[in-house]
Amino acid sequence: MGRAILSHFLILSNPAPLLSSSSISKLNGFASKSVRIRQNSKYSNGFRCYCDVSHSQQISPENSPTSVTVKKRIVSGVQPTGSVHLGNYLGAIKNWIALQNTYETLFFIVDLHAITLPYDTKELSKATRDTAAIYLACGIDASKASVFVQSHVHAHVELMWLLSSATPIGWLNRMIQFKEKSRKAGDENVGVALLTYPVLMASDILLYQSDFVPVGEDQKQHLELTRELAERVNYLYGGRKWKKLGGRGGAIFKVPEPLIPPAGARVMSLTDGLSKMSKSAPSDQSRINLLDPKDVIANKIKRCKTDSFPALEFDNPERPECNNLLSVYQLVSGKTKEDVAKECQGLNWGSFKPLLTDALIEHLHPIQVRYEEIHSDSAYLDSVLEEGARKASEIADATLKNVYQAMGFLRR
Repeated sequence: MGRAILSHFLILSNPAPLLSSSSISKLNGFASKSVRIRQNSKYSNGFRCYCDVSHSQQISPENSPTSVTVKKRIVSGVQPTGSVHLGNYLGAIKNWIALQNTYETLFFIVDLHAITLPYDTKELSKATRDTAAIYLACGIDASKASVFVQSHVHAHVELMWLLSSATPIGWLNRMIQFKEKSRKAGDENVGVALLTYPVLMASDILLYQSDFVPVGEDQKQHLELTRELAERVNYLYGGRKWKKLGGRGGAIFKVPEPLIPPAGARVMSLTDGLSKMSKSAPSDQSRINLLDPKDVIANKIKRCKTDSFPALEFDNPERPECNNLLSVYQLVSGKTKEDVAKECQGLNWGSFKPLLTDALIEHLHPIQVRYEEIHSDSAYLDSVLEEGARKASEIADATLKNVYQAMGFLRR
């Protein structure tokens, strides 16, 4: 499945003076009620991290007590690689399943991002369909969430171009991902898309007036580019400037917050407990793929890296592999951390590995069965993606219309 949509946002130092998040919230007319809100004083715009979030209410300027409770909106997506591993699932998709019951959710396959580097044109379409099928097989419910393909909603590209005109080139030049890859490949072998793809990421999020974007604990700051860009556009074109052009005035974009899952945000490699499980790792032994057959799973767990300490325990910094494997067992077995610690404290690796293998196989088997059913029913999968794109387009087109108006374009 590859990197998550936000996995390449990097922190921008010395941002230009922009509206504060609190100012934008006032313009939007939203007030949120949440628990465990943590301020990050590193940023002047009041960056907040929601580790546990409750519903919010849309309220009138007069703070009317009769306001209607509405669902907050969450958007997220991943690249179509056709191969989803356990880290993708436990760190992102499994959390989405819970989120779709509480929030309005949009999950999409970011195929436009997949072409920023050389790729196989014959594989792109297949990988896109395979990834969508895995979404659904894992438990994403098309009746609750909009599941679609990024390129099927044309507003993504249109908004990217509009946002590009407001994005300082210095912001993009500081992106470490671009620096590293362009240095390795050479300027003549790197397309402009590698430099500008963060603007497309911002478009992906801002199109849908997203309240929250699920990110791992290590990725929460990657959302900052989108937030800075939203506030910049709101400052340049929103408020009274927009109202004078016939618009509603106020903020054009909602400034999204990162939503940090309470557990499962990081699953580490089977060959190195200090490295995150990744599709880009050269050895397939380092990861459990969701579609791996039973014998492959058993072999990978049997050969995975462990240590020579006696007994098993959580949270020992000298035992990263032990903590990782116990955490995986906790997540796939559905047990509490306390129960797992008690169950495994007297075990050695020889007795624990079969336990973990059985839990993984049992957890992944229904997903694999459901995947084969969905993948073999092309008409069903096509209908899900078509309906998801239709619903997404309704939201995206409304946002795009407002941006065109606020930026002074002639109305269609």
